[in-house]
Amino acid sequence: MVPVSVLLLGEAEGMVRNLQAFPLQEIGSKGWFKQHEYIEKLNMQAILNASASQEEFIKELLVTYGKIPVLIYELICVEVWKQKVFSVLCRLQDFKPQSTFPIYMVMHHEATIINLLETVFFHKEVCESADDTFLDLIDYCHRKLALLVARTNSTDALTQDRLISGELSSTSSLQELKLQAEALEFDIALKAMTVLRYITDNINSLPLSGLHRLLTTHNVPCLLVQMIEHCPWSRHEKGQLKKYENGRWYPVLPENHLKMTKMDGQVWIALYNLLLRPECQQKYNFNSFNKGQLLKLRGFLTDVLIDQLPNLVELQRFLGHLSISEPAPPKKDLVLEQIPEIWDRIIRENSGKWKAIAKHQVKQVFNPSAEDLRHQAHQWAETYNMNVIESLMPEKPKCGFCGSEAKKRCSRCQNEWYCKRECQVKHWQKHKKACELMADALKNVEEELKVKPKQEGSMRLEQ
Repeated sequence: MVPVSVLLLGEAEGMVRNLQAFPLQEIGSKGWFKQHEYIEKLNMQAILNASASQEEFIKELLVTYGKIPVLIYELICVEVWKQKVFSVLCRLQDFKPQSTFPIYMVMHHEATIINLLETVFFHKEVCESADDTFLDLIDYCHRKLALLVARTNSTDALTQDRLISGELSSTSSLQELKLQAEALEFDIALKAMTVLRYITDNINSLPLSGLHRLLTTHNVPCLLVQMIEHCPWSRHEKGQLKKYENGRWYPVLPENHLKMTKMDGQVWIALYNLLLRPECQQKYNFNSFNKGQLLKLRGFLTDVLIDQLPNLVELQRFLGHLSISEPAPPKKDLVLEQIPEIWDRIIRENSGKWKAIAKHQVKQVFNPSAEDLRHQAHQWAETYNMNVIESLMPEKPKCGFCGSEAKKRCSRCQNEWYCKRECQVKHWQKHKKACELMADALKNVEEELKVKPKQEGSMRLEQ
């Protein structure tokens, strides 16, 4: 099978060279959307190269042209936009857009960038090329994880399941958009966890103020303990265990209940790095509160877990020693702490202008004509090619009923996968409502684009 490719090296180089930091007011403009298309394609190609163990030329280009700081700025800029401008948009009484898809794409921009950073931050040279924006990225990851833990404590984990529940059919387009934003936020937070883990892999490359920010300002070790305790990527639904992987909730077979997920591994590795590295042990304050929080981990470090990640035996020994000792107070060094600037700068530049920005964007950006929508639909259809999208999946799809490897897809909605027809029949009553919603959405897109979807390898369940 010929490897799927999105970009040639020359095309990718041109896109990377043209990446720039857009002011918040220009979010959603034609130039901004063109850059979003660039970043989406760069992200796809980066994932394809990494998963196929090919030369990662996207990573090389981003480092060579110094564009990692630009991506971090764009990431935080959309985060600010969602908090400050989107909330105002939703309150404007006269805002009744013909289509909410352009707004959704703005929110999706953040998910695309964090996905790209998740792919390339595995490499030490990428971490080093972030320069001063490294601190901004640490703060960003902390905000996402702290919010995820807080919401997990108060409510059920935010999931995409809410988007396909029965309540959706009675919601307005903007209410639906809010639900989509919540689902994206959940996925973004999990990707931020992976980025944070890669940051801890490269502690030696961090400036002293970066280590101080991780261990003292944000107390990330204790935050990660809460992640282990509450495990937002795992839940029980009607007596069945489900885990979140690759953007979906999957049922877990009984024999796999104790199997470590990728997200479990990311959190444990980050804890290992922050607690066992000598430079971290010298800087971290093992006071009574922190010590009490960390010792909670001993209950999770089972033999089954350690068999899957053997290095955790060293963490287990360290916690055993910590339980019977009083560590020395942290080494006090004179730290000229750098301060993250991106978030504060964006807030400062636009303070008091949020409503004006929202009204401007409603008039100039988020109320496109029918012709503009058709043009955008064709552009997005070319960018989100299904053959490429499916090749980006790190693992083969899983059956929506039993969780086994699946080869057949529901022909009606093109969204759910099954290993055999029996599973599809058993799952139909639960899937029916979501299937109808997705099928209607696909039909609208097909009519807009005047194309027909491929039906290869799919099954149809008649009502």
